[in-house]
Amino acid sequence: MRGSDPVSRPPRVAVCGAGVCGEELTEAAERVGRGLARAGAVLICGGLGGVMEAAARGAQAAGGIVLGVLPGRDARNANLHVGIPLPTGMGEGRNVLVVRFAEALIAIGGEWGTLSEVALARKMDLPVVLLRPGLTAGLDLPEVETPDEAVARALAAARPVP
Repeated sequence: MRGSDPVSRPPRVAVCGAGVCGEELTEAAERVGRGLARAGAVLICGGLGGVMEAAARGAQAAGGIVLGVLPGRDARNANLHVGIPLPTGMGEGRNVLVVRFAEALIAIGGEWGTLSEVALARKMDLPVVLLRPGLTAGLDLPEVETPDEAVARALAAARPVP
């Protein structure tokens, strides 16, 4: 049982990162997605390409639940591995929802959008784990070397959000 809630709910972990990425980040994101799904966590992402798609693909392949918080108004724009697309019509503003819906965040590479999600998560006092940090290097956040470490660290740190 998580927290004082009488209903047991799975942890919710956001995965954010580069919208376009190479083979190394793609593999890392897929492994993170698989690891989260195998642990019973719900994966939350921005629902589009790159790291988001790779993590969603990994989670889907392992039978996990993938929630995609989309910037546009059309659910059909979600990548094919998102099980629950949530179109917001908020553009980059949807980053707030990606973070707010989560109990922990894993950032895989990325640029300014990822940095905004990391900053929002820390502002909301959510645990953040960096995997190959890119622009987020130098921030006072835990860094890990492998997807398995990222999953373990985020799940260990995740706590219910009131």
